[in-house]
Amino acid sequence: MSVRIRMKKMGRTHRPFYRICVMDSRKPRDGKSIEEIGTYDPMVREKSQRVAMKMDRIDYWLSVGAQPTEKVEVLIRKVREGDWGVTKEPPPMTAPKAPEPEAAPEAEASAEEAPVAEETTEG
Repeated sequence: MSVRIRMKKMGRTHRPFYRICVMDSRKPRDGKSIEEIGTYDPMVREKSQRVAMKMDRIDYWLSVGAQPTEKVEVLIRKVREGDWGVTKEPPPMTAPKAPEPEAAPEAEASAEEAPVAEETTEG
């Protein structure tokens, strides 16, 4: 029997939640698992708190030949190394700017009159 460590999708639409499970590779994604050894919640803001794993059980299953999927392998590496990267802070909230007072029409009117006056003096 080929055993895989993979994720079982739980949660609802647009709010995923995964259980990290040891399963027979021939079983469906959300089928019966041999053992549940962790969780992964991608919606948590703090990256280091997204994953919870029983590392002793993962080590046991890897020692007896279970193969992790690519995503689970990355999560195991990140948990062991503590390499979560940097979480970007949202930009600070600023108040909207008030509209500028409309003093521009007077400036435009005087600008239109000035070239006309220059043209009459030339001609």
